[in-house]
Amino acid sequence: MKKWGSFTLAALLALGTLTGCAQEAATPEKPATNSEGKAAEGTDQGKAEFSISMRTLAFNHVEKSPNINEDKWVKKLEEITKTDLDIVLVPHKDYEQKMLQMFATNDIPDVVQGSGGVNGKEMGGSVQAGVFQPLDDLLQEHGQNLLKVIPKDVWANVSYEGKIYGIPEWLSNPSRRATWIRMDLLEKSGLPVPVTVDDYMNVMRKFKEMGVENPYMGRENFRYSDTFFGAYDVFPYQSMFEKQGDQIVPKFMDNENMMQALTTYKTMYDEGLINKEFATINPTKFKETILSGKAGIWTMNANELLQWEQQLKAAVPDAKVAIIPSPVGPDGSGGHYLYGSVSRAYFINQKVENPEKIIQFFDWMVSEEAEKFFSFGIEGENYTVENGKINYKAPVTPQEVDEERYRQAFLWMVQDTTYNKGTLELSEQGQKLIKVYDDVLAKEGRDGISFEPRLDAFQKNPDISPISDQAPPVILNHMVKIVYGKEPVSDWPKAVEEWKSKGGDEVIKEATEKYNNQQGVLEPRR
Repeated sequence: MKKWGSFTLAALLALGTLTGCAQEAATPEKPATNSEGKAAEGTDQGKAEFSISMRTLAFNHVEKSPNINEDKWVKKLEEITKTDLDIVLVPHKDYEQKMLQMFATNDIPDVVQGSGGVNGKEMGGSVQAGVFQPLDDLLQEHGQNLLKVIPKDVWANVSYEGKIYGIPEWLSNPSRRATWIRMDLLEKSGLPVPVTVDDYMNVMRKFKEMGVENPYMGRENFRYSDTFFGAYDVFPYQSMFEKQGDQIVPKFMDNENMMQALTTYKTMYDEGLINKEFATINPTKFKETILSGKAGIWTMNANELLQWEQQLKAAVPDAKVAIIPSPVGPDGSGGHYLYGSVSRAYFINQKVENPEKIIQFFDWMVSEEAEKFFSFGIEGENYTVENGKINYKAPVTPQEVDEERYRQAFLWMVQDTTYNKGTLELSEQGQKLIKVYDDVLAKEGRDGISFEPRLDAFQKNPDISPISDQAPPVILNHMVKIVYGKEPVSDWPKAVEEWKSKGGDEVIKEATEKYNNQQGVLEPRR
């Protein structure tokens, strides 16, 4: 079954949003149809047939699947919703590149999953260029549940020029990433829960004395290992600007605090508190190392706590994992960067002739039936109901945990993805995790001034442009060199000047002008 549509990218190229593609303007062909000559309307039996691209999210169950479209849970989802899905997986690691290639080759499925709003880098300006269709009228007629459940401010993130273009998965609590610790190791150390950066350093040193291989687990590009940049409030990301004098500048230009943060990481590197190869540790190795019991402290999304702990116990039966307040810096605050309100969004190709059944598919996602299916699985197999109470057969093996996580977080495409309330409320551990969100994460987290749409100046030189939760390449290069001792910490201002000389000055100028004119400015939430 092939239901991919195609779209001329002349408009995209005219906007200059996709680089390296020198195509001539062309006239769009007739509306896209599937191999049976039908659009998203489906079969004679009323099934909605449509293709959908989805980021793998580095989920083991997804990336190890020989054919995701033959997966048991996909088949059950199709049965319940009377759909016939053609899921096209986009590799997590190369997501932005693969998305832009998809647009450049004009091979666009009926539904495209983006990583956030309409202005994401991976979307390549496709919404503005007319690749996708506005959904307002369709939602009014076929998506009333979506309109009722999803907060109004979330819809704004998937809108362009006053029209809704995407169906969002959203976060009610933007503080998603958290600092995790092996509490069993901390108890053995005799030390209290750390609070300050110095406290954390002392705990890591003790862990090393105890034989912990990775007192702090690092990862390439500082992704999910940026805890101490949060302590000093210098996250080098695209949503992290601040006011310095009369200019709006990236937070990494706070040289004093950035150098303190880099000194912290360099000390960790020099003392063996972080893996010597951290700069090349990919997401898979990162997780495998932690779940084999070889890490003491790390960063991960809080909603995965119970699954990771269950998988860790397979290797270390006595292991206990806890989320604790992130280290605080000189200003008494800390935490990881706050996520946008939209974590994933779904855009319908403008060539789909009959999109109403696609809207109905997503509208079902916020129903009670959907919540029960994604949270608990199949009645009689994964859970039973007695006197109205659900008895859930919780996963035990690492493979079962991966499968549950895949069902709850990958296949459940539209939900409040802060955490799965259904399963958490069933156990004492789950109820404790809910309290973590309320008592810990709700009180920490770093944000900055940001701009929607993305600053134009970033488009001119990819070397100076942040990528989601990763520093601009020119900045990241110096960060790694400093931690590895290839450059002195005192040279950090030179790294900033290099960034400015390669186009950063234009970024600062545009940011300052837009801020002064209150043009597309998003103020910090904390």
